[in-house]
Amino acid sequence: MTHPWRVRPEAETGADAAAVRAVDLAAFPTAEEADLVEALRADAEAWFGDLALVAEDERGTVVGHTVLTRCHVGASPALALAPVAVLPDHQGQGVGAVLVRAALEAARKRGEHHVVVLGHPSYYPRFGFSRASVHGIRVSFDVPDEALMALTLDRSVPLPAGTVRYAAPFGV
Repeated sequence: MTHPWRVRPEAETGADAAAVRAVDLAAFPTAEEADLVEALRADAEAWFGDLALVAEDERGTVVGHTVLTRCHVGASPALALAPVAVLPDHQGQGVGAVLVRAALEAARKRGEHHVVVLGHPSYYPRFGFSRASVHGIRVSFDVPDEALMALTLDRSVPLPAGTVRYAAPFGV
């Protein structure tokens, strides 16, 4: 099936910042996610430019984006998937799914092993995520157990147990 959008093969650039913010502002009810992405970009320890991906329509307009940033599970390095955002008029067309798959593949290629996500428990298992608590992974704040999920990108490196420590811009 051909779609009127594509995930750009190269990562987000500085020129995309305003468009990414516009996507976040349209996709979420508050500016919290848009502000988070901007703060993460400024965090040299958390931000990996090659793990910030955008989807564009046929005119080159950014219609979606996702980001993987450094976090830790216990003492082990991992990545946090957040946010995954798609313009409302492009939602339900597979943009988010293609972005997530592309981001996970980019992380795998760069040698990363683990990813955590706090999200819809009916959405993320299709990418291989499972309930984090089953693996002994937790967060230091209250969330529904089924909403915190984890994934290993390399089956030879099992998921570590421990508390997720997010980058400082997450504020948790």
